[in-house]
Order: sequence, then C-alpha cells, then structure tokens
Amino acid sequence: MAYNKRFDGRKFDEVREMEAKVGIIPRAEGSAMFRTGKTVAIAAVYGPRGVFPAFLQNPKEGRLKCVYDLLSFSVTERKRPGPSRRSTEISMVTEDSLKPVLDLTKFSYLGVDVYVYITQADAGTRAAGINAAALALADAGMSMKDLITSIAVGKVSDKIVVDLDKDEEDHEDGATDLPMAMSTRTGEITLLQMDGNMTQKEIKEAVEMGMKACLDIKKVQVEALKAKYKGAGK
Repeated sequence: MAYNKRFDGRKFDEVREMEAKVGIIPRAEGSAMFRTGKTVAIAAVYGPRGVFPAFLQNPKEGRLKCVYDLLSFSVTERKRPGPSRRSTEISMVTEDSLKPVLDLTKFSYLGVDVYVYITQADAGTRAAGINAAALALADAGMSMKDLITSIAVGKVSDKIVVDLDKDEEDHEDGATDLPMAMSTRTGEITLLQMDGNMTQKEIKEAVEMGMKACLDIKKVQVEALKAKYKGAGK
C-alpha cells in the first residue's frame, strides 16, 4: 500500500514541532530538555568527578559515561523500572555520538556523567535524548567543537520520511527506522543505525534528508542556549 500522506499532515521531510530549554536542573553542572512532538527527553551533567572503580580511570583524558532510561510512566504499555538491554545499548551509542566533539583531555583520571531520561515517549527517543545531552554538556561549559544533533529517519511503506512518530513506527506495512547523529559544522556523522530494510539508494536519500533536518534541530538548540544567557552581564 502506498503511503501518500502522513498521519499528522506533515511533509515527508518535516520534523515535528520542537522545543528546547537549558538550565532546568539547578544542582546539575548542566541540564536540558528537548522535545520533539510528544517525545520529551531531559538530560543532566555531573562532574568532572572521581571515577570508580579506579581501573576505569584514564590518565590521558576524562571518561564520558552516559546513562539512558525510558521512565516507566513515559509509555502506555507496562514497562519494568530500571535498565534494560535496550537502554544499555542506547546509553552506549549516546556516548559514541557525543565523544567526537568533546575535549576531555583536561580531566585526566576524572569522569563526566550524563543522565538522559525520557519522560514522554512517542518514537525518536534516542535522537531526542542525544539532542538533550548535547545541550546539557554545552550548558555545563564543556569544551566542545560543536553541538551534536540527532534525528530518526525511516521508511514507511514506500516513502522515506523524517522523524517518525509512534503511529508511523506501527504502520501496517511495517516501518524501517534509521537513527543518525552528526556535527553540522564538520559534516561528521557520529551515529548511523538501521532497524529494518532499505536499498542503498533509499539509505542515501534518508541520510541526506536527515542531514537537512539536523540543520533545523541545530537552530533550536542554539536558540535555547541563547535564551538562557540573553541579557547576561547587563
């Protein structure tokens, strides 16, 4: 069956409504909220601080540790509290997505911890979490080459679409999910995964659409940082 119109009326290359804020958790070194449609991610940064056990300490640079979790009340179906195999995997890809833009050389033997919690889920949770984490790190004053931006692109029936929602993920003809993350400044892609099937041509189209969408996400991230510091020093 051809997929000629998205359920929510968006264009195939259109991201859901976005919102971002930083500095939302006073006791954290840095924090942020990033919302895409009905998906809401909150991230908090703590450290640099001691790393335990000691064998994990690195004399050359600090250690980045990300913890991702989908909170039980964020979804309608029953979910067991605490980490799962999926949350452990997303924690690792979040770390790998962010590391390329971070300079942790000043924090030898120390660690920077990033906690990412999904408080409301409607697809695209890992992308929203990465966007929130990047903002929280910037809010913490970490040395970064760029903000990492992330989006999930996918294939619904016969169409490549940006930022799938839950209805599209559950489409009767099946959906392919391709989450990605990148530095829009350098063009470096720091995350590219795929759950499902696409042709080489479709993957190329999906990545190009995702890169374009990341430029729009970056604007929202930058505006959130500007909003916090607007008027500072006056």
